[in-house]
Amino acid sequence: MLARVFSCAVIGIEGVIVEVEVDYTNGLPGVTIVGLPDAAVVESRERVQTAIKNAGLHFPRHRIVVNLAPASVRKEGPAYDLPIALGVILLADYLPHEVLDRTLVVGELSLDGIVRHTRGVLPMAATARKEGYTRIFVPEVDAAEAALIPDLEVIPVKSLADLYEHLSGRRKIEPFQSAQNEIEDLIVPTDFNEIKGQEHVKRALEVAAAGGHNVLMVGSPGAGKTLLARALPGILPEMSIDESLDVTRIYSVADQLPAGTPLIRHRPFRAPHHTISHAGLVGGGNIPKPGEISLAHRGVLFLDEFPEFGTRVLEVMRQPMEDKVVTISRAKGSLTFSANFQLIAAMNPCPCGYYGDALKPCTCAPAMVTKYQKRISGPLLDRIDIHIEVPRVDYEKLSGDRLGESSTNIRARIQAARNIQRNRFTNPDSRSSDIVCNADMRVAEVRRFCKLGDEGQSLMRSAMAQLNLSARGYHRILKLARTIADLAGSEEIQSTHLAEALQYRPKLML
Repeated sequence: MLARVFSCAVIGIEGVIVEVEVDYTNGLPGVTIVGLPDAAVVESRERVQTAIKNAGLHFPRHRIVVNLAPASVRKEGPAYDLPIALGVILLADYLPHEVLDRTLVVGELSLDGIVRHTRGVLPMAATARKEGYTRIFVPEVDAAEAALIPDLEVIPVKSLADLYEHLSGRRKIEPFQSAQNEIEDLIVPTDFNEIKGQEHVKRALEVAAAGGHNVLMVGSPGAGKTLLARALPGILPEMSIDESLDVTRIYSVADQLPAGTPLIRHRPFRAPHHTISHAGLVGGGNIPKPGEISLAHRGVLFLDEFPEFGTRVLEVMRQPMEDKVVTISRAKGSLTFSANFQLIAAMNPCPCGYYGDALKPCTCAPAMVTKYQKRISGPLLDRIDIHIEVPRVDYEKLSGDRLGESSTNIRARIQAARNIQRNRFTNPDSRSSDIVCNADMRVAEVRRFCKLGDEGQSLMRSAMAQLNLSARGYHRILKLARTIADLAGSEEIQSTHLAEALQYRPKLML
């Protein structure tokens, strides 16, 4: 009698139900797996046979065919070991077939029958709940991750033998009960009060964090650009539960969830090296996987030594910076990953690093300086809201004992500004419920929420003429001014808010 067990495949960051069909056929004893499996799935034949024997059960001496349907979906990874093993056990009449009604099964088997960690459990559990399944069997180490999905019974499976005992009614496995752990305090290596000087840059980063704006810091070596960027996580606002689940889903698919952390509660901070490939940055491969920009979703992507990144690597970020998603197309289809990240970039003004420095002269020829700065294209620069110079820090400030404002105080102001934005965009009349912060605003929201008075209109008209602003640059200035007004608790954008936003535009040297 044909045995059916339901499992799940992960395509991109979404789950697809896979029906595992197991049946006998004529021929010499063995196992054949069909249904577009990859090498890891084909190798499950040996793992399943040995695991069943080590669980104390007899493996049938027949020719067995395993079909993974639908055949049009490529099956990859060892997550089908456990459902295939259960299918064989059902086929051998060790268990009644109805024990797995409305149940999803995922898990990799070791030779001794232990069920190992499987990547992508969170989207699998979400798919199970969406498709009407009431129960899911997952590896014990992944139970906390699956339990993030409500109204789904999660059974943590330690070994194939334990699962057989559970299904046969001899020894029940208790469903996993998720514990609502409190959010751990964010540990950052540097507090803003430890950074001497650079008040102007700190203010720019505060504005960027409050509205989710992109930043480019330009300065000579040792001025503190990297230190400032790595202190940024300490002032970022807390993520909502929906944002946390969104980020956790991506990390689960990429198999980068930290051990013991089923739910990511703090905003990601990704800092790839400049030797990264474009596929590593935006995602890709024969079977596309999320890249660094997707792993930085709802968080920060820090690119140090900005011009040292390859030209192609930087240019592929332009579309995701606008659309907040990245679509990877291959001959077999297209996949879309979320990529709503905040770009923080740092660079030297020239190859030697001292162009425009007040104390140390630059040794670069003018042509070298121009060529170095032109590694970053105009369209990419136009997508960066805040351009800020990071000057050299004086000895008196470095050697002084006076501390600046703490990250905790700055974060409180940023959280208040984000609350204003959340209320603005979740208002039933706003029709902008998918927008989280000011940087996400579209043209319709800019027109509605970023209105200028007569004085502001006059100032903006002059800026358009003097700075040769593009339409994109015009809208980005208005969004930045809206964030500055939110930080000040103002309902209207004042001319002072607009003036501060204008000073963050790129200087002529760039």
